[in-house]
Amino acid sequence: MKRFMTSTAIALLMGTSAMAQDHMSMFSSEPFNAQVNLYASELVGARVYATESSLDSTMSVNADQTAEWDDIGEINEIILTREGEVQSVIVGVGGFLGIGEKDVAINMSELRFVSDGDDPDDYFLVVNANSELIMEADAYERADMGADMAGDMGSEIARDADRAMDDMADEAGDAMDTMEHADAMDGDHTRDPALMMAPSIEREGYRTVTIDDLTTEDLTGARVYGVGDEDVGEISELIVSTDGVIEEAAIDVGGFLGIGEHTVAVSFDELTVIRADDGGDLRVYIDSSQEALEAQPEYEG
Repeated sequence: MKRFMTSTAIALLMGTSAMAQDHMSMFSSEPFNAQVNLYASELVGARVYATESSLDSTMSVNADQTAEWDDIGEINEIILTREGEVQSVIVGVGGFLGIGEKDVAINMSELRFVSDGDDPDDYFLVVNANSELIMEADAYERADMGADMAGDMGSEIARDADRAMDDMADEAGDAMDTMEHADAMDGDHTRDPALMMAPSIEREGYRTVTIDDLTTEDLTGARVYGVGDEDVGEISELIVSTDGVIEEAAIDVGGFLGIGEHTVAVSFDELTVIRADDGGDLRVYIDSSQEALEAQPEYEG
């Protein structure tokens, strides 16, 4: 049993070591060698030259020798294969300051690194070709990327359009609600729709009553209070529909002895009426202040 456990431990140790080696193989330990290695970021933006003179990968030139070379453009992009090899470089040729420029794809195998001295970082990127032929080459089209981007943009535009339609529908619904509320009122006293909810009022010795329990005599002249029991006005008139239903109350706000009063019309849905348990005192409440009511359009009955 002891021998079996020892063998098992050795097998596990060997297996773990092999697994570690497999994982470590995905990482490169090769140091960067400027003589043979190059960062892709250094290629993007680099100028590319064309010459019909013969080129040698081991040759070295100076500035005077490059005078006859044609500067055809700069590298805008690098295309890799799925295996990680550089397939080609996209060079922007023609145009001026990027205007009128077109992209051409040049095979990486056609690109030569011509030394500009002893420093490996000093080099020219040159193609052995006629510059006019390069300028006349077919433009490189990013068809797949363009289609994907167009598809993504189309989807986003469609989503934006759907959201916009939903927002418009919501706004239209709100507008219809406002119009319906306005139609229920007289056209001359359209009011702020914020005043729509009757306050919840509880007072000892009082009970809430509905409009059906009240008469015109009960309501006309009744004082109107804010939720803090502050006096904000007086019901001066009841507005009745064509079929005899009391729909609104005209409230006189502010002024002194009837002079300078500001009259607003409010729906009974905005009022809470309470009456003393003995049937005497009647109080009308609204969730608003005198100042807020005075800021509403005036009712002209």
